[in-house]
Amino acid sequence: MRHWVLKVALPVLLLLASTARADTAREQLDRFAQGLESLRAEFSQVVISTDNTVQDRSEGQVWLLQPNRFRWSYGGDFPELVVGDGERIWIHDEMLEQVTVKPHDDDSLDSPLALLTQPNRIDEAFEVREVGSWDEAQLLELRSRSGDTQFERFLLGFDNDEPVLIVIEDAFGLRTEIRFSSLERNPELDAALFTFTPPEGTDVIGTLPGDDESR
Repeated sequence: MRHWVLKVALPVLLLLASTARADTAREQLDRFAQGLESLRAEFSQVVISTDNTVQDRSEGQVWLLQPNRFRWSYGGDFPELVVGDGERIWIHDEMLEQVTVKPHDDDSLDSPLALLTQPNRIDEAFEVREVGSWDEAQLLELRSRSGDTQFERFLLGFDNDEPVLIVIEDAFGLRTEIRFSSLERNPELDAALFTFTPPEGTDVIGTLPGDDESR
């Protein structure tokens, strides 16, 4: 399933690294996160296999409302919606008419938006290092300090104090590249963006509010 936690692997991007710019990726990340209450952006996402074959392309919009509400809307031939309402994460696959729901883990940093909005916590969970620049973005590499994680590493790319690129890799050789554009910082957002009710007739996998057992 394609969604915000898609697993990926990183090839030889780092061979193109350089350190010409004065402002490091970490400095830009810290400035971006400071005072951030909400954001809205467009994104494009590509999933690439170990042989560099593109497995999936998609585009959409993303919204964030601090501290832990978000919405990813994927368009195209396989529309999908991912909503975090602060307590649960809802993943709606429209083609399959299926909704997956799971509790929101407040302690998890294994998500793109958490990495961008909680820089004060990443040093605890990751080994962090600057790896220069690629495609005009300054890159920050994050490697998990724990062996109990589904991701090998992340790359966060910044340009002009804004996130422009996230690359995520796993041990299975898949790479997901997420590129942001038209980012708006601290816009006024409708709270309804961060609520979700499964459409009637949709199969629900997981635990709904008030349920004691998973379906």
